[in-house]
Amino acid sequence: MDGGRKDVDAEEDPDRLRGHPASEVDGVDEDEKAPRRSRRVASLDVFRGLTVALMILVDGAGGEWPVIGHAPWNGCNLADFVMPFFLFIVGMAIPLSLKRIPDRGRAVRRVVIRTLKLLFWGILLQGGYSHAPDELTYGVDMKHIRWCGILQRIALAYLVVAVLEIVTKNAKVQDQASSGFSIFRMYFSQWIVACFILVIYLSLVYGIYVPDWEFRVSDAKNPNYGKVLTVTCGTRGNLDPPCNAVGYIDRQLLGINHMYHKPAWRRHRACTDDSPHEGPPKTDAPAWCAAPFEPEGILSSLSAVLSTIVGVHYGHVLVHMKRHTDRLKQWFIMGISLLALGLILHFSHAIPLNKQLYTSSYICVTAGAAGIVFCLFYFLVKTFKNP
Repeated sequence: MDGGRKDVDAEEDPDRLRGHPASEVDGVDEDEKAPRRSRRVASLDVFRGLTVALMILVDGAGGEWPVIGHAPWNGCNLADFVMPFFLFIVGMAIPLSLKRIPDRGRAVRRVVIRTLKLLFWGILLQGGYSHAPDELTYGVDMKHIRWCGILQRIALAYLVVAVLEIVTKNAKVQDQASSGFSIFRMYFSQWIVACFILVIYLSLVYGIYVPDWEFRVSDAKNPNYGKVLTVTCGTRGNLDPPCNAVGYIDRQLLGINHMYHKPAWRRHRACTDDSPHEGPPKTDAPAWCAAPFEPEGILSSLSAVLSTIVGVHYGHVLVHMKRHTDRLKQWFIMGISLLALGLILHFSHAIPLNKQLYTSSYICVTAGAAGIVFCLFYFLVKTFKNP
């Protein structure tokens, strides 16, 4: 976290704040020499730690066990939960960390600085600055730098949702107790923005015409290395790998040279006989199998903001509801509802689960799963801390 007073910077646990005198809650201790008790939300820290461990597991073992690695295209494996879990955690922490910063200008500056830091490290780590660590060759070709990535997506989601929280929050309701669906009414404007984002995403995905496109094969192991191949599309509303609007927008705005050159779709059954494992390309593999694709692209990152907004709602519940049972009820109902909706969309073939496109069904399933997992940790932490 950035420098500054801990009482306005940390993820404050509302339960601890309610137990402190009014002077301390406002950021002024009656006895400044007395040590502060930690105000962090332990269950959120546990959930964050689990997600980091999950990330390490799938990064290290995903190649050997494809069932836990990223799905080649449609579907949702264990690795596909990592990104939305992080976005959910970021969203849930926003109401807690910004709750005690009354100055909106100061809060926006803090958010912007943190966003710039995430963008800097994201481009540095995933932009192509380390070409061959074993050979100690570093540097980057600006004609091929990768602009998007994991940290860049988190930065965008954090910026949009944190600024939205700052702009829409009302100081009069910050400490107001609430119950049921009144929290939705209190933050109705945020859900309007969420619906607006969803409408934009769906309109572009299903409305943009995707023409034929070309690319030069950059994989030296591919028998077509150096050749210019053509992908035939001429369609709209297609969610298959070669002709979706998500990839088309990235090719137009980012440039095909600035996209990820080893997408998960190379393990697609149409591309290799070893699917879902990595393997040599089929002799009759379609041209798109050797093409780049940006899994953290522009349109999919816009959709990913919705995962963070769901997390913000969970944070609002924690801030406004006093009873643990009321919080758990609200969280669990929303988690189950999202999970069920996502599965219905997928298995009815309306909208498939797809991490690389960040489809609506994928948002619902992963955000619902995140909410249910957090409920479990919250229950366990409260049970063992207060038996």
